[in-house]
Amino acid sequence: MLYAILCYNDENVVWNWTQEEDDAVMGRLGVVHQKLQSEGKLGPSARLLPTTAATTLRSGAEPMVIDGPFAETKEHLLGFYVVDAGDLEEALGIARQLSEANPSSTYEVRPVHLYLPDVRTGTPAQTPQARIAAPESV
Repeated sequence: MLYAILCYNDENVVWNWTQEEDDAVMGRLGVVHQKLQSEGKLGPSARLLPTTAATTLRSGAEPMVIDGPFAETKEHLLGFYVVDAGDLEEALGIARQLSEANPSSTYEVRPVHLYLPDVRTGTPAQTPQARIAAPESV
């Protein structure tokens, strides 16, 4: 089953890291990435630019485009991983490894349902029968 592991942090802290601090965190995460890649568990991942680079489209009678994130919050979504884990417990184990490498971040684990296929890789969308039922409890 695919899980998204969303990484949250105070972007005012993260985007003010020195190059050395950033390199150290990315180096520790790289060790986890290599392990997950060798196990065939790491899917796509992304590091998002700060929310100051974001634009939000709010739906409504007249859709509105605004600068910045949808919500004001101290912690922002800074990036995400897609991992292939057997169950929630295994996905939480992966999140724990990421957290050990980057302890200042918060990691949210959420099951993923592929909505559209990835035409670049040939990964098919899941059929309705493969949809995730009730979330697993922790």
